[in-house]
Amino acid sequence: MGVKVAIGLQSFEKIRENNIFYVDKTDFIKDWWEKEDSVTFITRPRRFGKTLNMSMVECFFPNRYRDRGELFEGLSIWEEEDYRKLQGTLPVLFLSFAKVKAQDYEEMQFSIASIIFEVYQKNSFLMDGDTLSETEKKYFQSIRPEMSRKRAVNSINTLSNLLSRYYGKKIIILLDEYDTPMQEAWLSGYWDEASSFFRSFFNATFKTNPYMQRGLITGITRISKESIFPDLNNLEVVTATSEKYASCFGFTEGEVFKALDEMGLGEEKQGVKNWYDGFTFGKLKDIYNPWSIINFIGKNGEYDTYWADSSNGLVNSLIRNGSADVKKLMEQLLKGQSIEIELDEQIIFNQLEEDENAIWSLLLATGYLRVDKVERRGRLLKKFYTLRLTNMEIESLFSKMVQGWFKNSQPEYNEFIRALLNDNVKKMNTFLNKVALNTFSSFDGGNKPSKTAGPERFYHGFVLGMVVELAEQYQVKSNRESGCGRYDVMLEPFDKTQKAFIFEFKVLDPDENENSLEDTVKNALAQIEEKQYETELTASGIAQKNIRKYGFAFCGKQVLIG
Repeated sequence: MGVKVAIGLQSFEKIRENNIFYVDKTDFIKDWWEKEDSVTFITRPRRFGKTLNMSMVECFFPNRYRDRGELFEGLSIWEEEDYRKLQGTLPVLFLSFAKVKAQDYEEMQFSIASIIFEVYQKNSFLMDGDTLSETEKKYFQSIRPEMSRKRAVNSINTLSNLLSRYYGKKIIILLDEYDTPMQEAWLSGYWDEASSFFRSFFNATFKTNPYMQRGLITGITRISKESIFPDLNNLEVVTATSEKYASCFGFTEGEVFKALDEMGLGEEKQGVKNWYDGFTFGKLKDIYNPWSIINFIGKNGEYDTYWADSSNGLVNSLIRNGSADVKKLMEQLLKGQSIEIELDEQIIFNQLEEDENAIWSLLLATGYLRVDKVERRGRLLKKFYTLRLTNMEIESLFSKMVQGWFKNSQPEYNEFIRALLNDNVKKMNTFLNKVALNTFSSFDGGNKPSKTAGPERFYHGFVLGMVVELAEQYQVKSNRESGCGRYDVMLEPFDKTQKAFIFEFKVLDPDENENSLEDTVKNALAQIEEKQYETELTASGIAQKNIRKYGFAFCGKQVLIG
C-alpha cells in the first residue's frame, strides 16, 4: 500500500499505524532529552508541527507504550540503542489547551478544569489497589469540571505525586498550545483574571513540583515572563530566533524536495520555493510550513494560501485599527521591502494597543514576518530586527486582508479607482465619500475616536488598498521627499507614457483660515505646487501633461477632492 496524505492529522500513533505521509522529526526526542533542561518552552507559528511533535513525545516515553516500539521502527531515534531501551519507561502527563476559547473567565476555568478532569480519568487505574490512601482517593474523586480555582491550580501537581509514587519515577509533563486561552482572555476582556490563574497554575505545575523530571511547553507566542511565568526561573525559552531545535519544527528544504520527488511533484520545486519558503529559525533558513506542503501534496500540486487561510483575526484587527505609522510600515512590507524595528520577542497582551512595536513582535511570533538580520546597538545593546514578509503566501494573505477592509464598499472603491484613471473628479468625489462613510470607523479603532486620528488611519488604509489594487500598473509611494518637501502619496506608472498622480491629504483646519472643505483643497493644491512635488516624476521621464495633482480635504466622514 502506498503512502497516504492526511490533512490535519496530529496523532503520531495513527500516522504510523496507517502509513500516513510523515517527515521524520524523532531526532527532537534525543536532542531535547540530552539537553537536560528542567522546563523547555518552545514557540513556533501555527501549523508547524508542535502538536504532532508533542504526540510523538507522548508515544515515546510513557509506560503504557512500552510494547509499541514498532511505532518508531525505521525512524532515526530507533537507530540509537540507548533510546530503544528508554522508550516506554517513564510516566507522562499530557495536556492541550488548544480548544480553550472562552468568552469569560468562568467559562475558561471550567474548560481548563474539564481538561484536567479528563487527564485524571485517563489515570483512574490509580484508584485500584493500595497506592492511594482513602483521603487521596476522595481527593481524586473531587476533581471535576466544577472544582474550585484553588483545586484546579494544584491538581496537576497532586497527580504528579500520585503517578510518581505508583511508578517509582519522576514524571514528564507536556503542555501544548499553552497560550490559546491567554489570547482569548485578552480579546474577550478578562486578561487580569486569566493571567492570575495561570501564574498560580504554572508555578504549581512546573516550578514547585518535586515530582516532575522534565517539562515541555509549546505555543505560538512568548507571553511575557512577568505576566504568567514570574516564578519560573527554571524555564528555557526557545523562540524562532533561537538556535535550539531549529530543524525540529517545520520542514527543511531538503525534506520538502525529497517529499516532492517521492510524490511525483519534483518539477514543482521552484514554484513551491517561491510560494512557501521563507521561514527562518535561528540561523537555519529555508524552512517551510508543513501545513502548506502537506496540502499542496495532498491536492496534487495545486498552489493556494493553505496556511494563510487559517489566519489570525487578532493580527487583522491590530493592523486595521493601527496608527498611520503601522500602516506605513505595512505598506513597505507589501511592496516587498524590509522594515527595521526595535522589539522585544516577549508579548505583553495588555500592552498591544499602546505599544505598537508589540504588533511586530506578534507578527514575528505568528510567522507572518521573517528575520533577515538582528543587530545589537548602543550602550544598552538594544536589539533591532530587520523584518520582511515571509513568502508569497503571506503576501497574498495580507493583500486579501487589506481588500477585506473595504468589503462593505468594494464596488465604490473599484469605481473610485476607475474614475481616478479616467480623470472624472465628480465620480471620484461621489465614490470616495461612500467608501469613507462605510470604512472610516474601522480605521479609527481607538477608545476615543478623534477628528485627526480618524483621517490619518483612513487615508493610510486607503493607500494600502491602492498598493494592492494598482500593484500591476503603478509604483505606489508615500511620505517621500520630492522637490522641497514630502508628498503624501504618489502613483508612478511603470509605463512612463501613462498618467501619474500626486495626492495631498489635509484635515480642515480653521487655524489655517479654512472655513470649508474647498479652502482645505486649495491649500493642499497650493502645497503641491509650492513644494514642487512633481520633481520626482519629471526626473523619471514622465511628461508634465501626464501628471495629475489632487488635494483631499477631510472633515469628519466627509471628503472633498479637487
